This record gives sequence, structure tokens and C-alpha cells, in this order.
Amino acid sequence: MPITASAKKALRQNARHRAHNLAVAKVLKEEIKKYRKSPSADQLSVVFQKLDKSAKIGILKKNTASRLKSGLSKLIAKR
Repeated sequence: MPITASAKKALRQNARHRAHNLAVAKVLKEEIKKYRKSPSADQLSVVFQKLDKSAKIGILKKNTASRLKSGLSKLIAKR
């Protein structure tokens, strides 16, 4: 357990940030699943925005987001 005041505050912040990051990641995962079921250009745009935002705020790494975007783009090209 943290002893100093700054360590206690850091623990509280970590818990808040973790909860937020998990919520954003869950929404992203749901959007990707929805897109894979029925790919459309409009849905692709929404997924791209969420991937870019996730990479920007550090939930995903930049290359991971790029790789996912590439794979998802291929789905719509096959249709």
C-alpha cells in the first residue's frame, strides 16, 4: 500500500485512468465487431475515428491502429 500522500494520489489517478481506458477500449472493440458483421463505408469512417483517437490518447499503439485500419479496409474492398 502507498504510504506517502503523492503515492496515494498516484494510486487514485491510476485507478481512474484504467477505468477510462478500459471503457474506451470496450467501445472500440464493439464498434469493430459491428463493422465486421456488416461492413459499410459509413461504419468504416466511425471505426477509423475511434482507432485514431485511441492511438492518440495512448490506448493503442500507433502501428497497431494502422494495422487494424488496413485490415478493416480490406474487408470493404472485398465486397
